[in-house]
Amino acid sequence: MRTTINDLAVFLSGNKASKPILFVHGFPFDHTMWQAQVDEFSRDYFCISYDIRGLGELPAGDGQFTMESFVDDLEAIIKELKLNNPVLCGLSMGGYISLRALERIENRFSMAILCDTRSEADNNEGRFKRAAGIKRINKEGLALFTKDFITNCFGDVFKQMRGDDLKKIIEKSSQFDPVGVKGSLLAMLSRSDTTVSLGKINIPTLIICGEQDALTPPSIMKDMFHKINNAEFVEIPKAGHMTPIENPLLVNKSIRDFLTRNKL
Repeated sequence: MRTTINDLAVFLSGNKASKPILFVHGFPFDHTMWQAQVDEFSRDYFCISYDIRGLGELPAGDGQFTMESFVDDLEAIIKELKLNNPVLCGLSMGGYISLRALERIENRFSMAILCDTRSEADNNEGRFKRAAGIKRINKEGLALFTKDFITNCFGDVFKQMRGDDLKKIIEKSSQFDPVGVKGSLLAMLSRSDTTVSLGKINIPTLIICGEQDALTPPSIMKDMFHKINNAEFVEIPKAGHMTPIENPLLVNKSIRDFLTRNKL
């Protein structure tokens, strides 16, 4: 079921009376990157996914996005749907949004699942790379940027074995509004550092990382894991930065085992 909340396309699956899981996608993707997880968990949970503002179906508006406005959107979805302490699950940029949401409104969530992300804000080199991405989109258009960026998100196994799927993912993201993609880059390069707050997270937290992740490698995510109380860490073999797509069976098993251990 598709609905619109706060000018966002929101997608609902499963029984509304069941425990909710709220999925926040990465950059530059849309809600469909969680399809394998929604298919699996909507049998037992109420699954909510949505297109982050500027990415996906709806117009990007002026593209003046911040991480704070992304968290405002997340909070609006929780309020509008009257979600009772959902499990928060975010990947990459969705993880940045989730980590900032945990700083602001941790009491609204029962658990957190952080996939292939980091708590540190961009350093100068990272900011320059995102600025260069904006410049490239302005100069060459979105398609070339999207092809290179998304290809780098996936591990070698996926690229070798599922090249047609990768091509479809690139083609879909290349159709997004360039204003929205650039707005997301601006939000990421200006985001705050949430590392200092990791030790204040009090809800059960699962950390998932692909063993071939070139963007947020296991060493970085293990460091984040050690800073969070009551956290668990799972490394996903034969996967890069996009673990839910690259190895959905093991990601789904890891999530289900985590929810079961915490009696959800």
